[in-house]
Amino acid sequence: MPESTDKPQHEPAAAAPKKAADPKAADRRSADRKAAERRAAKKAKRQRRAQRASGPTPQWYKYVMFGLMVVGLLWIITFYVTQGLFPFPELGNWNILAGFGIAIVGFLMTLRWRG
Repeated sequence: MPESTDKPQHEPAAAAPKKAADPKAADRRSADRKAAERRAAKKAKRQRRAQRASGPTPQWYKYVMFGLMVVGLLWIITFYVTQGLFPFPELGNWNILAGFGIAIVGFLMTLRWRG
């Protein structure tokens, strides 16, 4: 009578003895865990920032922004039309830079404006 095929033909080899824990592997796991925690913290920070910035800009911000742009433009126009007598004759041609500076601050405010 043939032998039963239910039995394994050979005995499984004894499990290899486990190696001692590799300290470098533990350091890598620790570093990976810390990196994951940092990524999670950054993601939470981005979500809080997005949630905070989700609403429209306050009304006063728009008035200040457009006001600075107009004041800068009027400053330069006034300087040219009055041939340097206004707004501040002591500044001379630096009045142009002052007008552009005021207008640029208004334009830079548009970067944070949320309709």
